[in-house]
Amino acid sequence: MSKLIDQQYLKSDQYGDSSNLDARVVLHQQFSTNPYGWFKWIFNGLSKLPTDAKILELGCGHGLFWKENAERIPSTWDITLSDLSPGMLDSAWRNLVVTGRNYKFKEIDAQAIPFDDETFDAVIANHMLYHVPDKPKALAEIKRALKTGGHFIATTVGNNHLKEITDWFRQIHKSEVWESFANLFTLENGLDQLKPFFPNVTASRYEDNLHVTELEPLIAYFRSGVRAGELSENDFANLRSDLEIELKEKGRIFITKDSGMFEAIKY
Repeated sequence: MSKLIDQQYLKSDQYGDSSNLDARVVLHQQFSTNPYGWFKWIFNGLSKLPTDAKILELGCGHGLFWKENAERIPSTWDITLSDLSPGMLDSAWRNLVVTGRNYKFKEIDAQAIPFDDETFDAVIANHMLYHVPDKPKALAEIKRALKTGGHFIATTVGNNHLKEITDWFRQIHKSEVWESFANLFTLENGLDQLKPFFPNVTASRYEDNLHVTELEPLIAYFRSGVRAGELSENDFANLRSDLEIELKEKGRIFITKDSGMFEAIKY
């Protein structure tokens, strides 16, 4: 089974706690070229919700989406944050308890959402559908849990997202096969997966790239994406050497970003 949809691996290893996700976020926070902000851009999609909206996020991770938008969230919204991993929910709670908001936290598998039909005004799936083994089942559950007229927001990546990092991984990975998100749920193939459940879907891209000027955050990003034993310290040393040369020659390491979101309304 691909590790990208291996729920036991995702719960106990990759997302057992927020450390791997935190390492990846640091790279984007420090070196993204678009100053507007990814989380702020996504939140704009919630601007039309009613003041008493009930919202469910699937795969909330460390909860930074809500922390970075804390001042924009109406106090009357009823927000449930969920994740497959209890470790990630703990991280989300720790990040959000300082905001003083009364969020609800619940361990949920998106393939079996434990709420009644037509419960939520909005469901958010932020960079997580590519981890779901049975996406049609999850999408059917999302549609069921949404109210008529409710909004579904699903963010994901495009085929070219971080293509330079993918190329470097492929060069050093022992199996010579590096698993990418690119064939599971992307900006290119996600529309066809969504339309059987949400016929009217719009897609938009967030313009951004990375200009990396320090090696340590990039090396930490690489380490966050591998299982123990997949890469040796010698592999990392060779990678570091190559990246040091590029950074010295060019003054920065350019990395393509290609992310966006699908927005749908349940009719």
